[in-house]
Amino acid sequence: MSVRIDPPAETVSLARRRPLHADGGLADVLALVSREKNIPIRLLVHISRCRADTARARQLAMYLAHVAKGISLTSIGSAFGRDRTTVSYACNLIEDLRDDPAFDAELDRLESMLGGENG
Repeated sequence: MSVRIDPPAETVSLARRRPLHADGGLADVLALVSREKNIPIRLLVHISRCRADTARARQLAMYLAHVAKGISLTSIGSAFGRDRTTVSYACNLIEDLRDDPAFDAELDRLESMLGGENG
């Protein structure tokens, strides 16, 4: 699956963004999170924070890309137009939310849909 995202010129320099094709599975993660959370991919990768539900879905996508697909924080940050420390924060936040059994079960379901560890 190949995803092409053309962000608005005012959002972020295209030189800072990593293309989403040949991405180690990031396109699959974005498609899954977009479908499951009913948020367009263009909003998941948008440079602005957007609404809280969009920001949380973006954090979820970052987490799944790192944990389920094994993509580096730096590569994820590049694809989202963000710093690796922002990706690290998102991963830590989602990991903390796993203390909720319902949220943990939902993440397990999403990870299995992506093919599990480093799928």
